[in-house]
Amino acid sequence: MGDKTAFVEVFGSSPLIKVLDFFMTYREFDYSLTDVAKESDVGWNTLHSFFPKLIEKGIVKETRQVGRAKLYKLNEENPIVRKLIEINNLVTSKAVDEELKAQKLEIE
Repeated sequence: MGDKTAFVEVFGSSPLIKVLDFFMTYREFDYSLTDVAKESDVGWNTLHSFFPKLIEKGIVKETRQVGRAKLYKLNEENPIVRKLIEINNLVTSKAVDEELKAQKLEIE
């Protein structure tokens, strides 16, 4: 995923935060656990240690099965997820504002 997002900058780069950040950033699509682990830079065993809880709490939901792989995406109907997205948007907006101010100061 490259550079840290504003969400990860603020809340830290724990495996859970990195996975939530990945799902929020790419929430239009569904992903296999292999893709989630790879794209969020979280180890397979680590992902398996907390992912079932995300399903149980309705944070992510299974969307379909392709071959033997189940695919998952963020459950945007969940009130907790809606608040997380709201927080993510606020954090990102603040980071963008700060970056624009910093660039404006460099220009002047």
